[in-house]
Amino acid sequence: MLYFYWIAGIILAVAWASRIVDAALGMPSVADVSRPEWDRNPVLPSGNPRVSVIVPARNEEATIDQALQTLLSLDYHNYEVIAVNDRSTDRTGEIMESILKTWVPHPSHFSKGGTPNPSPTLRIVHHNDLPPGWLGKTHAMWTAANQATGDWLLFTDADVLFKPDSVRRALAYAEAEPADHVVLIPRMIMKRPGEYMMIAFFQIMFMFVHRPWKVADPSTDDHMGVGAFNLVRRRVYEAVGTYEALRMEVLDDMKLGKVVKNAGYAQRNVFGADLISIRWAHGAFGVINNLTKNFFAVLSFQWWRTVIAAVGLAFVNLGPFLGLWLTHGWARLPYAIALASLFVIYVGMSWRSRVPAYYFFLHPVSAAMFIYTLLRSMVVTLWNDGIEWRGTKYPLEELRKGMV
Repeated sequence: MLYFYWIAGIILAVAWASRIVDAALGMPSVADVSRPEWDRNPVLPSGNPRVSVIVPARNEEATIDQALQTLLSLDYHNYEVIAVNDRSTDRTGEIMESILKTWVPHPSHFSKGGTPNPSPTLRIVHHNDLPPGWLGKTHAMWTAANQATGDWLLFTDADVLFKPDSVRRALAYAEAEPADHVVLIPRMIMKRPGEYMMIAFFQIMFMFVHRPWKVADPSTDDHMGVGAFNLVRRRVYEAVGTYEALRMEVLDDMKLGKVVKNAGYAQRNVFGADLISIRWAHGAFGVINNLTKNFFAVLSFQWWRTVIAAVGLAFVNLGPFLGLWLTHGWARLPYAIALASLFVIYVGMSWRSRVPAYYFFLHPVSAAMFIYTLLRSMVVTLWNDGIEWRGTKYPLEELRKGMV
């Protein structure tokens, strides 16, 4: 038994400590576009490229007004906003139309002499039906992209808040790099302890698996996509098959990143402080509800992979705490190293987000809740033979066939 404890401890120590070293060496290479050097306009021989901002929305009456207002207040002068009301049963479409009728250009859209600069256009698209073989969101984004006039397409969500200089800074970085796909990592708005706890764990696991600092390396499989901010060159979007290639993908944002990276295009993810922000969930159980739809899809809707992933999550995240408690003497050393490495990750995360480092002590609780969420996602999806997403049922067989 002692040998088992030593072997398990060494595996955990190496896993967490190596990730710390990898992150420490790699994270500085991830740009932060909120820094002063990116406070500039993207300059091209032909002028500033046109950006089409695409906002799919279904039953988003609580957030759509503020989201669109922040987009219409961007200080970039060559863009359009295309908002898609995807079969909403609430006031989403009505609010969109009201904004269209009453919108007044932001002061940033006027020169110092009062002369109007080119103002963004706002177009509203209403969907009343969903064609077979599509998810509502992917169909909405595909439809809007077909109508877009931009050189760049920015796919975002209906609950994201943009600061005026967010798009200008991200685009300046994209043109200077140059990059074909830029993911701006949002600032999470958190108001309850459960949100801090769960989102902290999610961010750590996301970093553990996807390694943001490796996304720019064409020799790796690491890729990135975030629904809040996927900025992609139009020609690249078309070259990878548009959203028609992802029409049944639950994880459409990450899979867009995957097909762009696999096609050999330049992909970058960047930090941006609070250039964009989002309240992703309300409380710990809000996070659980949001992830119940996604987690089984992450494991390709395969039960055996899900079970293995649950065991792996338990070993990696609960093992260091249990090992330190169950072992004695020098056998505790590797577990202590693993825990120290994990704590350093929480400290580093507290510099980038608003999650205090002391949430490290709740890591076992959040780990247990995430394992529960993973298994819940599998059971609910199998029991219902599919997923229900914002009032629409999508059969499991179709979801499996449509996976990229």
